[in-house]
Amino acid sequence: MDWTHYRFRSVWDLAAPPSDVFAVLARAEDYPRWWPQFRRFERAGGHCGPGAGTVRVRSLLPYDLLLVVRERRRDPAAGILEVALDGDVEGWARWTVAARGGAGTRALYEQEVVVRKKLLRRLAVPGRPFFRANHALMMRRGQRGLAALLGDPPDRV
Repeated sequence: MDWTHYRFRSVWDLAAPPSDVFAVLARAEDYPRWWPQFRRFERAGGHCGPGAGTVRVRSLLPYDLLLVVRERRRDPAAGILEVALDGDVEGWARWTVAARGGAGTRALYEQEVVVRKKLLRRLAVPGRPFFRANHALMMRRGQRGLAALLGDPPDRV
């Protein structure tokens, strides 16, 4: 097993319509406004493409991840947003946004990465459960932030 390889999957059920959820998720530069763990997003210059930028994220554990993101797919009709990731982790992340049975939206987040940050590679075996818990906490807070932005009732998340 490669202890530096991670696959993450989170499902967010939201009351807002899929088009509203997709529109917010498509604006990565606004993530720091509603997702506390996204500390900074800066658009890259034109040479990297329209969906490229650098991101600084930090959850509960005392380390930041610096990432370069490059848009690979933006398909509103299919509800898919996908980026390539490079920097402290390397891999990809994808949102799939779809109508949820009954009403609202289901936003599926999937990510597959290999850790490149030296400190986190050294701590790969003993730190793995903490890194996974840290990611889960970040995702829960992101869901709450998005739900609040979209006007979901507080008791839903």
